[in-house]
Amino acid sequence: MNEPRLSEHARARKPSAIRVASILFQERGDDVRAVNVAIGNVSLPMHPAMVERLCAVGQPGKPFADGVVRYTSTVGEPEARRAFLRILEASGFDSDGLHAQITDGGSQAMELAIAATCGAAGGSASPLLLLDASYTNYQAFADRLGRPTTSIRRELEANGRFTLPPMDEISRVVKQTKPGALVVIPYDNPTGHFYDAESLAQLAQICCDEDMWLISDEAYRELHYGGQAASSVWGISKDAVPGIEGRRISIETSSKIWNACGLRIGALLTDSAAMHRACVAEYTANLCANTLGQHIFGALAEVPADELRAWFAQQRAYYGTMLREFATKMAQALPGTIVGNPDAALYSVVDLRDIAPPEFDTADFVRFCASEGAVDIAGQRLTLLTAPMAGFYHCGPGEDNPGRTQMRIAFVLPPEEMRLVPGLLAELYRQYCGQAC
Repeated sequence: MNEPRLSEHARARKPSAIRVASILFQERGDDVRAVNVAIGNVSLPMHPAMVERLCAVGQPGKPFADGVVRYTSTVGEPEARRAFLRILEASGFDSDGLHAQITDGGSQAMELAIAATCGAAGGSASPLLLLDASYTNYQAFADRLGRPTTSIRRELEANGRFTLPPMDEISRVVKQTKPGALVVIPYDNPTGHFYDAESLAQLAQICCDEDMWLISDEAYRELHYGGQAASSVWGISKDAVPGIEGRRISIETSSKIWNACGLRIGALLTDSAAMHRACVAEYTANLCANTLGQHIFGALAEVPADELRAWFAQQRAYYGTMLREFATKMAQALPGTIVGNPDAALYSVVDLRDIAPPEFDTADFVRFCASEGAVDIAGQRLTLLTAPMAGFYHCGPGEDNPGRTQMRIAFVLPPEEMRLVPGLLAELYRQYCGQAC
């Protein structure tokens, strides 16, 4: 029997680079266990105030004791909105005049922001401007919405750091492509690049000069490891960048700093009343964000600021130690490898360009690891799941993709498991090259 025809979009859609390894591994039928560092699925417990709320859900005298879970207002529960603003204030930024819209994860806030700032493909399109390597979901949501994208490439240097292109080059691309918005991730996913206050202000100035929105994805705010002060779009003053007020959006989430990936609670913050009204109107089609998730996350609205700052410091210490250890061990396990030296977030990029044969492709290597690779370690058969970086770059036909030799490592497993990653990656690479290279 013939099936109805899928849309062109559906026929062309492929799994995200951060999920493809997991999907392939699920099809595997042997006894190999996966060490999964392909996706930022944090394995730490939530903040104690959130855990307390979680454990009390449904208990007598609590909001859900009667078993009824109603919709909230589309804009979100006041307590959950207040929690996001309070967290921002604990980082040292003023929340006066900001509007908060609660969303199902930061992902939905991304989609709202793209829909509200960029024009549809065709006609007088205003694309979304990305700084490559860029988080894959921005491209995915733009495709879903029929919004075009354009990009400027950052380069991974031999010292493991990503460079930001000169501001005049960014200005040139902006004038040429006329984007509706620029996305910047100050604590960058996937690269670990930290955008300090000066860099953010320079990008904000370009947005003002060219009448663009500035979208700042601050999912990893407070995860920075160089001793710098926290950086945020909300730290840009109108004196430093005249005209910045009323054109800022930040993407917020419970997933990373608060270790609540599966809670699926995020927010869109903006200093534009018109943008806020538009996003609330758009989100009425979703009805509201997760009611239970809002209740659990809302516990942070009552946590004192000094306790929130202590939590930030605890998270930084945990990830910073693992990131530094990994860089050293990976270089030892596979000499000649370029290992990301991140200043922020919880990711590192591994680049095999200086040791891999010309035909090497990380996407094929990731498929090998997920589908057939295995290493015996302490009586267990293990494999490694990573994210191939080609999907984080936007390359035209025939253009070489730097991600062809790169993969992203997410520091989401307990330290004892993360210590296995350098040796696993090195041995699996040797196995792969013995078969395919």
